[in-house]
Order: sequence, then structure tokens, then C-alpha cells
Amino acid sequence: MLRDIIKNQHLRPPSAALIFDDGEILWGDGLGAIKSVVAELCFNTSQSGYQETLTDPSYAKQIITFTFPHIGIVGTNNEDLESSKIYAEGCVINQSLDHYSNWRAQDSLNSFLKNNNIPAITGIDTRYLTRKLSLEGAKKVALIHFGKKNQSLEDLQKQLKQWNGLENLDLATLVSTKKFYKWDHGLWKTDIEKESFENFPIVCLDFGIKQNILRNLKNLNFNPTILPAVTNIKEILNKKPKGIFLSNGPGDPDATIKLILPTIKELINLEIPIFGICLGHQLINLALGAKTKKMYQGHRGANQPVKNLINNTVEITSQNHGFEVDRASLPNEVEETHVSLFDGSNEGTRHKTLPVFSVQYHPEASPGPHDSAYLFKEFYKLIKNHA
Repeated sequence: MLRDIIKNQHLRPPSAALIFDDGEILWGDGLGAIKSVVAELCFNTSQSGYQETLTDPSYAKQIITFTFPHIGIVGTNNEDLESSKIYAEGCVINQSLDHYSNWRAQDSLNSFLKNNNIPAITGIDTRYLTRKLSLEGAKKVALIHFGKKNQSLEDLQKQLKQWNGLENLDLATLVSTKKFYKWDHGLWKTDIEKESFENFPIVCLDFGIKQNILRNLKNLNFNPTILPAVTNIKEILNKKPKGIFLSNGPGDPDATIKLILPTIKELINLEIPIFGICLGHQLINLALGAKTKKMYQGHRGANQPVKNLINNTVEITSQNHGFEVDRASLPNEVEETHVSLFDGSNEGTRHKTLPVFSVQYHPEASPGPHDSAYLFKEFYKLIKNHA
């Protein structure tokens, strides 16, 4: 009986495929929406937090390979969302799971993907994929979930060849909010509220901001107003901010900076305290005169070691980026504050005389460790000293 089941499973035709631009095709089982997508393939090494990862806007136009095999085991819920929807184009999973179990679970990962119109493929050797990306760099791929009807791959392969990839592609303005809004929710569990923090109004420029970033800011008694990525200096100053936060986000920073360079430069010249993370870190440094470049494979996961050069400590950080600030291009007035212990790439800077600092990683720990939560307090101190 068992032998017959295994035999039948082996003979069952695949319902999904992952197609590389070099012609390689990996077959598997489809999950989520029945559709096809073209995007950049990356891998994420986190062992938990797949729902937060999928809803991180920084993953726009990317297909995520989860290296942890048991994706979907805790289901999904309405709380572990970092935005209003899934922004990743799709995902690759090692094992298909028919059941999930967690006291907070409200639905399955399969339903979550379907409701967000996102395809996925399972039954893939993700160790092979991760090694391939590590050795060969970022890849352009197409993912297709056929469903019950087999479809021709020729048109999809043509689309794949025609897509130019993430370089020179502005995605931040696409995922950004279209109108301003206020945020008034703090962290679920914390001991920060035991301290007394003065209320400071701040403006957050949204390049793909995550909700837990806003929770961290609100928890320090900041009063955040979130504005679209492309907002002119007059609109920003009308909010009378004591500080400016530049968020994470997707796409090529060189493409995004062209749309907002005058605004960021003017904010820096006005000496309003500025804190940037991820894409915001790259945009600040571009405005200060540095350069950025595409990484070979990028940093994505919740276990990325970073050395703090200021206090000589190591932080385990959460990261998601495929571009980096070229540390060799940093101008004299900018000091490097953090470096990656994986590859030596830049992970943080601060201006030597102006109230501006930024980091390449995500300090809000959703998902990930809390080692870098102190940076929000550093932002508060910077504003208080310049108030």
C-alpha cells in the first residue's frame, strides 16, 4: 500500500515550475495563486517570521527562497503583518505542509497566498538553490503555478528574457503610501514604557515602511506622520517635524534618489535630525556624496552579524537588501559606524558634524533579534539634543 502511494506520488505530474534565464527549469508542486510571475530570486535564512517577511515591502519584485524547510507550520494570522498585503512576487519552499498548528493561527499559508494572489512552488531542493545563488549571484527567474491545466512556457521564457532586473528600477514610489497618515500603535510587549520620553513629532518618508518600525517609534512617544516617498520640502516642513525618518524599501537606490535628491539634501542642510535604515541609509549616503552598487547575492535573513565600530561590539541583525553603499566612496565628512562580518560591506554611517545617521539593516526585529533596538533611542537622543 505504502509502495503504491509513493509510486503514484512520483508519477504525479508537476503543477509548478521555476525557470531560470539560462534555461534551467526546476519542477515542483504549486501553492497559492494559479499564475506566473517574473522577478529576481533571492534566499532568506530566517527560521521564523515568514509572514512578516512576505509582507515586507522591501521584497517587491523578488521571489523568496526560504532556506528553513518547515515554512507554514504555524499558519498565518492578522497580527503578524508588516503591511497590508504580500509584496514578494512569490516564494520557494522545500516541503509542502498539509497541516499547521499554533494557538495564534487563523488560516493556512496556502490560503494566505491565495488571498493575496501570490504563487509559490514546493518540493524544491532549497539547499541547491541557495548554493547556486551564493556561487553565481542574483538570478532572474520566472515562477509558474499551472494548476490543473498545463500551459506553454515559451511566452513566460520570452518575458523573462525581456525583463532587465532590479538595477535602475525604482520600486519605492510604487509601494509607498499615496497619502499621509498618522500612526498611534506601540509595541505589544515592552518595558520601554517604564521610562519617560518627551513627545516629539516626526515625519517618516515611506519607501516601503514596516509596521513594527512605526510601533517602535511610537513606543518612544514619537508622534509619527507618514508621508509618500516623493514629498516636497514644503509639505514636510508644514508638519513641523523635530526629526525625519527614512524607511526601508525595495529597488535600486540610484533610481529612487533621482526623484527625491533635492528634498533629502535640503533636509540635511536644515540640520533636522535624520535617521535612515536600509534603503533610507542608501539614500542618505547618496545625498551626502557616496555611491551605491548592486551586491553579488545580498543580505537577507535575521541572523546577520554586524560589528559596531563605535563601541566594538557585535550585533545580530535582520536584513533585506540587494544593494549596498560603496564604503570606498564615503566622503571625508561621513564616518563609517558599522560593517558586515560576513563580507565586510558597509552597514552604517554618521555625519561627523550634522545630526544624521543611518544603518543598512532593520533594527525593529520583525522578524529578528532585538540587538539593534537601541538605535531608536539614539534617534530620540539626537532629537532631544537638537530640540
